[in-house]
Amino acid sequence: MQGKIAYFSKDGKIGFTRRELPEPEPGALLVRVLRSNICGSDVKNWKNGVSLGAGGDKTCQGHEFVGRILRLGEGVAADSAGRPVQVGDRIVAAYYITCGECRACRKRRYDQCENAYIHLGQSPEDSPHFSGTFATHYYIYPKQWFYKVPDSLSDSLAAGTNCRFSQIYYGLERLDIQTGETLLIQGAGPMGLYAVALAREKGVRTIVVDGIPQRLKLARRFGADHIVSMQEYTTVEARVQAVKDLTKGRGPDAAVEVTGFAGAFEEGIQCLAPLGRYVIIGINVVSASAAVSPGYITRKALTVSGVARYLPEYLNKSLEFLEKFQDKYPFQEFTEQSFGLEELEDALRITADRRVEQAFIVPEED
Repeated sequence: MQGKIAYFSKDGKIGFTRRELPEPEPGALLVRVLRSNICGSDVKNWKNGVSLGAGGDKTCQGHEFVGRILRLGEGVAADSAGRPVQVGDRIVAAYYITCGECRACRKRRYDQCENAYIHLGQSPEDSPHFSGTFATHYYIYPKQWFYKVPDSLSDSLAAGTNCRFSQIYYGLERLDIQTGETLLIQGAGPMGLYAVALAREKGVRTIVVDGIPQRLKLARRFGADHIVSMQEYTTVEARVQAVKDLTKGRGPDAAVEVTGFAGAFEEGIQCLAPLGRYVIIGINVVSASAAVSPGYITRKALTVSGVARYLPEYLNKSLEFLEKFQDKYPFQEFTEQSFGLEELEDALRITADRRVEQAFIVPEED
């Protein structure tokens, strides 16, 4: 039996190929992809190959997905939380491996595993072929954490956990945000909206900055306390002042960047209160640059950190959060558009143009 794989070529074109479905090695499993979301890093890889796992002659891409178990390798009887699994169960998986042997893994900082991406961006010519989720099937390796999806969660909610939701959940916990504090959220895409819901459940006040009216309107629906429109406040200086006015001149206690635009960094550190904490998530490529005034960090004694990936257990925490609060927040109101696998380029383009909150691929049945 064969499956179909989409791949990115070095010239930015998208191709397709078919390969025999592999038998999983001990500790691995093969899933049928039910839905694969288009992530910002997928767009970056398609446009210029600047993210990790891109740049080869042919690279398998896609990572934010939900799938149904098709084949189990020897020894796989439970997910990473110890829940029994069987063929037919829906699962999500972390998009990286944890080797357990490098310095970061020995410190239990699995999010910084030095070997995390050894399978990312493989060629579809290389066994086991299905190393990206823009395909009919996906191969989950022995050192890749995965979790069973609760029956009550839809594919649309479950798919977003193994990248965006888990990463913002982990990022906010790295900020150690506390009840009664104020959080600045730069960007009101899915990650920023997830951040509003997570912060609200912690009793944290939120200020959301974005330039797209529909996103800001949805941020209000998620419970954002304040919004700052980049269409109304058109300069950095104006937005910084607006944020300070909303915090009695002091600035927010913490901020999270989920815009993907390097210029947001300077704006964020100007906004923060003394002793503020700042986590950068969206700016994830080293080619991005911006003018930065380090004196803001020094004089206000700011703590600035980056979050790339997440601790794998946050994938399970994200499933639990969504299962509990799926009816409290308007997650289903994200503007979405479905595409077939052959329409992947159209899905990438509409995402790049920010015409929808979420474009996703539903591979056709063989």
